[in-house]
Amino acid sequence: MEQVNQPVRGYLLGDSGYMLRTWLLTPILNPLTRSEQQYNNSHTSTRSTVECAIGVCKRRWSCLRKLRLSPAKACDVITVCFMLHNRARRLNLPEPDGDEGNNGNSSDDEDDDDNGNLHASEQARVAAGKAERQRVINKYF
Repeated sequence: MEQVNQPVRGYLLGDSGYMLRTWLLTPILNPLTRSEQQYNNSHTSTRSTVECAIGVCKRRWSCLRKLRLSPAKACDVITVCFMLHNRARRLNLPEPDGDEGNNGNSSDDEDDDDNGNLHASEQARVAAGKAERQRVINKYF
């Protein structure tokens, strides 16, 4: 993803395990304003919905739990599994039992304020990500 200037149209949401980018938005470590808190709440809610859907698909197709394929082939398998999942939902088929949707990572804290050990180019990418995230907050929250 780092090899392409703007690898996605729109935004990806990531938890604190990901570095903030202009296209990959992460939560704010210590939200200071109501808008920042609303952003964090929306971010968490949206990520939770996505993680739940991933969990349902992993329960439905165990092959998704440990894919040992090339990235291109893995992408194809994941896409087909989600297409089949959507079809199953349209047919009102029951969802599989279990609760593997939550990977145990409930932390929405962000480590991007600890830039002391980052190279200048990485600091610039994080700073651009912070500016983009703030633009999103100002526009939508």
